[in-house]
Amino acid sequence: MKIVACNSNRPLAEAIAAYLNLSLCKATIRRFSDMECFVEIDENVRGEDVFVIQSTSYPANDNLMELLVCIDALRRGSARRITAVIPYFGYARQDRKSGPRTPISAKLVANLITEAGVDRVLTLDLHAGQIQGFFDIPVDNLFAAPVFLRDIKQTYDCENLTMVSPDVGGVLRARALAKPLGADLAIIDKRRERAGVSEVMHIIGDVTGADCIVVDDIVDSAGTLCNAAVALMDAGAKSVSAYITHGVLSGGAVSRVSSSPLESMVTTDSIMGTEAVRVSQNVRQISIAPLMGEAIARISEEKSVSSLFDYSAA
Repeated sequence: MKIVACNSNRPLAEAIAAYLNLSLCKATIRRFSDMECFVEIDENVRGEDVFVIQSTSYPANDNLMELLVCIDALRRGSARRITAVIPYFGYARQDRKSGPRTPISAKLVANLITEAGVDRVLTLDLHAGQIQGFFDIPVDNLFAAPVFLRDIKQTYDCENLTMVSPDVGGVLRARALAKPLGADLAIIDKRRERAGVSEVMHIIGDVTGADCIVVDDIVDSAGTLCNAAVALMDAGAKSVSAYITHGVLSGGAVSRVSSSPLESMVTTDSIMGTEAVRVSQNVRQISIAPLMGEAIARISEEKSVSSLFDYSAA
């Protein structure tokens, strides 16, 4: 097995390699003066089972192109099998036609990755589960819930918890955490006027006196999350925190979270934290390296990964 790290999230790749007791495959990944991507694999990969680790986060287009070129280099180097490990799958929010003459960009990205030459994709908390069907190759979509469950049990008194979905579409995700914790469930009913702007309408469920945890897959501008925190506190919640899989945190998102009623926001390291995240007092990252590393080991050994989806084991 070989682990190749592209540039979007090298600390996570190093942590995964350390979990597997491996060294990262030597590779040169750089840019020409006009920002063209150049990749050269500096080790023999002929006949090897290769895992390429690359989140297609900001800058999404550059990181996606870097992944595609790296896959092509490995294919031309006669790798036996290539697995694209994409902790954060960019373009996942464009999973359907949102209006006339609009693209389904997630499907286009899936086609690009497949045509580049990968044999398998390993990812985490896809924004929409149906994206797995955009690929004609095997896709393992892991969940961050077991990682979150362990952290919640270590941090909170589970007697007074209420899991909160920030919209109707996230109910299954919130319920998956609420059930093993024996927590209550609440839902934020919101109306989105346009992309990036949301308005909280009302709360479905009783949150009076509860320690509320908002659960979501992506936080970008943090507008929805902060509005939800305000609405929950106004409804009588004792405290509000958040567990988010992918911390995109664009623009002034971190400062927005810091000035909100949120006591803390926990994200995974699927996207490398910015300096603002590292110095923030109420934003914390937890590592998915053991989860991803264990999945990689099982895929390489042709073993089942089903137990990694078992929340009760957290």
